[in-house]
Amino acid sequence: MRPFHPLFILEIIPELVTYLPVTLGMVLGTVLFGGMWGFFLALAKVRRRPVTKALAEIYTYVTRCVPSVVMLFVVFYGLPELLLSVGINMNGVDNGFFVIVTFSILYAANISEVFRSAYLAIDKGQREAAVSVGLTEAQAFLRIVLPQSIVVAIPNFTNSLINLMKEGALAYTIGLIDIVGQGNRIIGRYQGSYTLEVYLALAALYWIMTIMIQKFFGAVEKKLSRGKKELTTAA
Repeated sequence: MRPFHPLFILEIIPELVTYLPVTLGMVLGTVLFGGMWGFFLALAKVRRRPVTKALAEIYTYVTRCVPSVVMLFVVFYGLPELLLSVGINMNGVDNGFFVIVTFSILYAANISEVFRSAYLAIDKGQREAAVSVGLTEAQAFLRIVLPQSIVVAIPNFTNSLINLMKEGALAYTIGLIDIVGQGNRIIGRYQGSYTLEVYLALAALYWIMTIMIQKFFGAVEKKLSRGKKELTTAA
């Protein structure tokens, strides 16, 4: 049995980092499209119109019950067949497209709950007071409710983002070469001889990215909460 080779971890990290833009691109694309869809889902839930609220709740319930890897395979194999039936050929489409579609579907369900809970955490009396002094509903939302909701949402948003980044490691299962996909290619290159070292290198990269995300959004939350804390102290 081959002895553990810790220096190999340092040797392959630069090779893994080369594919970091693919991983980050997947995360950013999912946050953009999944976040927009999640916003509309949250809007449907808080506006309490029976039909749209029920549809949004059903969507959230169903998608949150499906494992990520199952949804990934359903989209990867099912979407091309579905579109081909209406004359759209998806041969040649980059696998990253299917990854972003899949995780946008799943991320929207989770982030809609983050948006919904953050909105409901703000006392509706503040919105009513703003409207009573002449602001429109849109102005009251943008100037009063939204800034406070963002502060409330940041911790849960951060957790969702970190979970998304980790779930994105499944992208290699459909052939997308991100840092995990590259790690598996390295393992294949050495015929499994450095499997432990490769996965430890990947774990280190994910650990560093997680810490950076937590630090960044922690600083954002602290800055946005400063005015609120000062107002509370003054009161």
